[in-house]
Order: sequence, then C-alpha cells, then structure tokens
Amino acid sequence: MTSESVQPKSGPSRRTVVAAVGTAGLTVALTACGSEDAASDSSTEQGAAGGAALAKTADIPEGSGKIFKDEKVVVSQPAAGDYKAFSTICTHQNCPMVDLKDDIISCTCHGSKFSVLDGSVKKGPAVEPLEAKQISVNGDSITLA
Repeated sequence: MTSESVQPKSGPSRRTVVAAVGTAGLTVALTACGSEDAASDSSTEQGAAGGAALAKTADIPEGSGKIFKDEKVVVSQPAAGDYKAFSTICTHQNCPMVDLKDDIISCTCHGSKFSVLDGSVKKGPAVEPLEAKQISVNGDSITLA
C-alpha cells in the first residue's frame, strides 16, 4: 500500500448532513403551517357567505358593539337590526384596539377614539376613519364575508 491511498469515509458527508437538516426543518415548518390551518378551519363555523361565523345577532348590543380580537374586527348595531363592521386596527399607527366602552373604541397607543357605529374619528391624533369590513347577516347569524 502506498502513502497516497485514500481512507474510506465513515459517515455521511457534510453536504448530506446540511441537506438533511434543511429538509427536516422545512418539513416541520410546512407541517406546522398545515396543522394550524386545519385547526383554525375546524374551530370556526363556516357561514353561508364562506366566511367565519362571528356571533349571533343577540350578542351585539344596540347602540354599541362587540370586538372580535382574533379577527381584528368590531361589529356594531347602530339601530335595531342594522349591523356594521370595522377594523380594530387604529388608522393612526396601526395599533390593535381592544378597549370598547359604549359606542367608542379607543387606541391605547396614542389615545385616538373612534365610533363603532360608523367608524368615524371622535378624537385624534388619527384623522382617517376605521376601515369598513364586510359582514352578512343570515337569520340570527353574523358572518365575516
């Protein structure tokens, strides 16, 4: 045997290990995303319009509203049987809002206040109204469109 003989490798090459780790990580990420989607699909009812059922009409007080934090939406009932929905993201600097008293939703970041009945600004620094969201009311079910 000469001194130039090559010793056989033991174990996988570095490239094989890196590729396997990358593939395993991608598989875990895709599986996690898929199971999250499946879990959220099974935990929400589907409405007639294809969106998630938010509430029953009886859950929304007349002259006020109710915040749906996960959906980032507030649904209000300005007058009996009239339902509206708006984003709960402040138009000043995109802070999420969860503070609702009577018909006013307030931003705790900078103090802006909005009417949940029509989305209008009641107190700045925000100058733009809340973004309107589409909902449908079928019977006593309110669904995010």
